[in-house]
Amino acid sequence: MDDKSAYADKLQARLDQWRAEIDKLQAKAKEASAHTQLKYQKEVDDLQAKQKEAKKKLDELGEAQGKAWEDLKSGVEAAWDNLGKAVRSAADRFS
Repeated sequence: MDDKSAYADKLQARLDQWRAEIDKLQAKAKEASAHTQLKYQKEVDDLQAKQKEAKKKLDELGEAQGKAWEDLKSGVEAAWDNLGKAVRSAADRFS
């Protein structure tokens, strides 16, 4: 397995973990009171948007030819950092 494939697999695994965490948060949001439910749903929607952006970056990485994928790494890592921080922050607020 080349570096690009290993890197993409690692990112996909992390994205899958975040998807599961977002699903848990969405379930908690549905159980909350009406007022809190609206607030939580807004956060879940924001997380899902960040998740879509991260997935888009991962797809771009997969399509990159040769060593061009290394040029995309900083953008991918920024999207991952952004999503990871948002998921952790939302999880803290939902607890």
